[in-house]
Amino acid sequence: MLVETALFPEQLKVKLFKQLEDGKFLLEGVLTKSNQFVERIITADDLQKITIIDTTLDFSTKASETLLAIEAIRFRNAYLFDPLLAMNASKVDPLPFQIEAVYGFVLKQLPKIRFMIADDPGAGKTIMAGLILKELKLRGLVKRTLIVVPGHLKDQWQREMKDKFKESFSIVDRNILKSLYGENPWTKENQVITSIDFAKQETIRPLIESTTWDLVIVDEAHKMSAYLYGDKTKKTERYKLGEILSQCTRHLLFLTATPHKGDPENFRLLLDLLLPGMFATSEQINESINNRDNPLFIRR
Repeated sequence: MLVETALFPEQLKVKLFKQLEDGKFLLEGVLTKSNQFVERIITADDLQKITIIDTTLDFSTKASETLLAIEAIRFRNAYLFDPLLAMNASKVDPLPFQIEAVYGFVLKQLPKIRFMIADDPGAGKTIMAGLILKELKLRGLVKRTLIVVPGHLKDQWQREMKDKFKESFSIVDRNILKSLYGENPWTKENQVITSIDFAKQETIRPLIESTTWDLVIVDEAHKMSAYLYGDKTKKTERYKLGEILSQCTRHLLFLTATPHKGDPENFRLLLDLLLPGMFATSEQINESINNRDNPLFIRR
């Protein structure tokens, strides 16, 4: 559709026109002479001043380009028709309990995931985390992801994300920090892996705190520990990092084989990183576990 209005210096070829919730309208298009893309929020009064020049449909675009656009829309909405899209788009063959954890528990928390997966070593928690990441990316819900792991697992995580899920991650460490000459390394890449003991340092935590993430995954999350002594809470440097991570991301996923160390308050404080204030006392956690209605973690 070709229109003319005082809002623009040239005639406009309309690409999108839709009504917004507040009663206004979104108008997007391309100016005919300068070929400049423009978008404008207009009112009902502005709408009355628009003159329609031509409503003839334009079929001049190449068929191959039209097919490409249609395919892009189809892929963008594929998750609506394939409930296991991430699994089918990855090089993994998950076990039934892994599928249940990802699709039956974690993803059901959307629009905001705050969850801990507690399972034995070697049970495939990395695969479950990769499926969650992939599913959220395919749905357009995640762009920036930070994975925090023990130092000796950085390369392993990077390799598994690349080989099994075709997701490329950059490792941020002290050498990368020095090479950037004062720049914030956490803003350079959208997918980052780092070690918990590097990120916990007092000079590093403020840099992380100044950034935002869509998803943060913490492996061996039980290492972020805090302890209650009387009325005082002693927080480790790793726990302080956990508090920052909880604040700077929308989705937060903990992985651990030993969530409970026999100290109920330590366990409560760990869960408090996922959803601050969810459990005021450790007794409430025990009651929730007994009732099988805990919304924060699954343990097999």
